[in-house]
Amino acid sequence: NKDHQKAAKAAKLIYVSDKKPGILRLKKGKNYSYVYKGKAMTDATQLERIRKLAIPPSWSNVWICPSASGHIQATGLDLNKRKQYRYHAKWNALRGETKFHRLYEFGKALPLIRKKIKRDMAQPELTEKKVLATAINLMEKTYIRVGNYEYEKMYGSYGLTTLKDKHVTIGKDKIEFTFTGKKGIEHNISLSNKRLAKIIKQCRDVPGKTLFQFYTGKGKHRPIDSGMVNHYIKDATEKDFSAKDFRTWAGTLHALECLRNFDEAADEKLTKRNMLEVLDTVSARLGNTRAVCKKYYIHPGLFQLYEEKKLAGCIEKCGKKSTHKGDFSPPERLLLGILEKCS
Repeated sequence: NKDHQKAAKAAKLIYVSDKKPGILRLKKGKNYSYVYKGKAMTDATQLERIRKLAIPPSWSNVWICPSASGHIQATGLDLNKRKQYRYHAKWNALRGETKFHRLYEFGKALPLIRKKIKRDMAQPELTEKKVLATAINLMEKTYIRVGNYEYEKMYGSYGLTTLKDKHVTIGKDKIEFTFTGKKGIEHNISLSNKRLAKIIKQCRDVPGKTLFQFYTGKGKHRPIDSGMVNHYIKDATEKDFSAKDFRTWAGTLHALECLRNFDEAADEKLTKRNMLEVLDTVSARLGNTRAVCKKYYIHPGLFQLYEEKKLAGCIEKCGKKSTHKGDFSPPERLLLGILEKCS
């Protein structure tokens, strides 16, 4: 990919591929040894770099980049034989900066995802597709992080895919979740949705402690994981979107709805105060800090428009007539218009 090669160069990184020879990880008792081109690695700097990559013990077929400047630092297969990556910190930062530019494309793709979710949730059996569709539908409504097995094992924190039966209470149409999330934040989330409640109850009735499980045939069952969730989203959109894009979309949408409640601020001090109030509201909803919310989950164009006293005009212009058809709420149509024309 030429764009990726250019991006790597811009970040002063080397664009690499795991098809080229790399460092191999070999099990040695309770620890690991590392081999490059048939020779055991002894260089302390390299070994420290590898340690800091925190490659999960559950990964197999591990490939580690021999260069500290490679845009990919390691690859491997997780327990479900899905390929996983560890990227260079600079590459992650670059991707973080560019992800806001793709938020408009993600927003446009939402009807495709929602159509697939609706179809798959209607399946009669508790299949992989039905359970994944249900989990993503819940994620879209509650903003729960996708979660992963490593975080559960290392920190005792939970996300969508690692929730246990004990974390949920289900009524006729009300669902309540109580669990410890990332960084030890306690989450108490409730929603009313009869269809979701019915399917989540079916999931809870599957033997085992994990909430979201599906039947594979012959009475066997297994849990979903973050890789499956992201694969489902990519399959629905035919683009490289993931669960994190849902949170960025939700954060930006919520910020827009908050900003609409404010008049144009008379001075810079009031502008800043209003923006901080928005950050506090959105961060409370997403379960993040104010700083993380601003950096990762709210499109910077929104605050820029508000600071420049252009947001009200942009809302008026974009709210008159929307060209975006499909399964969108009115605030979503407005956000798409703003992302397209004003940011």
